[in-house]
Amino acid sequence: MIDTKLLLNDFDFVSNNLSKRNIDPLVLSSLRDFVSMYKAFKIKTESKQAEQNKLSKQYGELIKNKVDSETIKNYKNKLDLLKEEIKNDTIMISNQEAELHNMLLRIPNLLDSNTPFGQDESDNVEIKQILEPKKFDFKPKEHWELAEQNKWIDFDAGVKLAKSRFSVLRNEGARLNHALISYMLDFNRKNGFEICSVPIIVNEQAMMGTGQLPKFADDMFRIDNTLDAESERGHNLYLISTSEISLTNLYQGEIIKVENLPIMLTAYTPCFRKEAGSAGRDTRGIIRQHQFDKVELVAITTQEQSINMQQCMIENASRLLESLGLPHRLVQLCSGDIGFSACNTVDLEVWLPGQNCYREISSVSNCGDFQARRAKIRYKEDGKNKLVHTLNGSSLAVGRTLVAIMENFQQADGSIEIPKVLQKYL
Repeated sequence: MIDTKLLLNDFDFVSNNLSKRNIDPLVLSSLRDFVSMYKAFKIKTESKQAEQNKLSKQYGELIKNKVDSETIKNYKNKLDLLKEEIKNDTIMISNQEAELHNMLLRIPNLLDSNTPFGQDESDNVEIKQILEPKKFDFKPKEHWELAEQNKWIDFDAGVKLAKSRFSVLRNEGARLNHALISYMLDFNRKNGFEICSVPIIVNEQAMMGTGQLPKFADDMFRIDNTLDAESERGHNLYLISTSEISLTNLYQGEIIKVENLPIMLTAYTPCFRKEAGSAGRDTRGIIRQHQFDKVELVAITTQEQSINMQQCMIENASRLLESLGLPHRLVQLCSGDIGFSACNTVDLEVWLPGQNCYREISSVSNCGDFQARRAKIRYKEDGKNKLVHTLNGSSLAVGRTLVAIMENFQQADGSIEIPKVLQKYL
């Protein structure tokens, strides 16, 4: 959630920044006017409350001094009218706050100065490549061909059990998937991240806190909660699309001691996305599934630490890929491709020889204080409460790592070699 003080005090900066995200300046202008009106009305109401306190004291003095009944009656009538005005004003303020909150929830994060301007993913900027792609003396197959040959993935079973974009891992495919999860968690723990096991079902407040709602409601799997009386009060539950939601919201509404920062967390969870708007994309294989496994990194830091923490998380994910022998590159996302809650994002893209291209396997994002303002996560320093900065990144998308191993370690006969670091986990 953007800072309304900044919106009022430096509107041109906010407008110019968010124009790079194609946010209409008229929308921001209307938001600014609404904030101004709300603040002015609130100040006016607070003035009435001060007047009420003054009149109440005077009224008490009149009664104490046994002033004539007509004067007391006039004061009481004046006081009652003022109380009724304040009551109505308070209701209006509450309604305005709800409307303002709803408006702010739909505005994306401001971009930081290191995020380049661009229209879409074609304008992203490559930072560097790590490890050189292997040159095969045969035409490398795509992962879905290898999966069928080795009986690692049963695509038909996924459709039978659920629908398209679900699949079943079997035999060595399932074993390697679990090995990857264990290896990733161990790797992250050794680099200072605390392992957590978190719910994969969360409430609306958690989804709002990290920015999945209301923007991405069409991509989320909402649980039919009609038998629960709470659902009638808007307490809907959702399957998570990333454990970033659960991990970040562990500190929702809390004030953290500055000496306890940074907080560095990692978790494995299955994740769920409807993939709305992706019809026709990656229909073969497991690149784009409705259910997928992911190991996530989340960090909660001070404002001064967040830039260095993002670099730390990028290096952690990159070293993990390097340890698996997987060629990859780092890509700075432009304004037209960056996520809703992020102010700066670097993607890690792994080389897939079967597809002859790099594909995203991790996004490491700095969200600044955007999520902290929504989820009310603060830290206390020098006696003052400040908003934390939150960061998140995949470490890694497990299914895509499985795909990358299959394609990069395939042999001429279609068999698949297992990276040395994973062999002890099998």
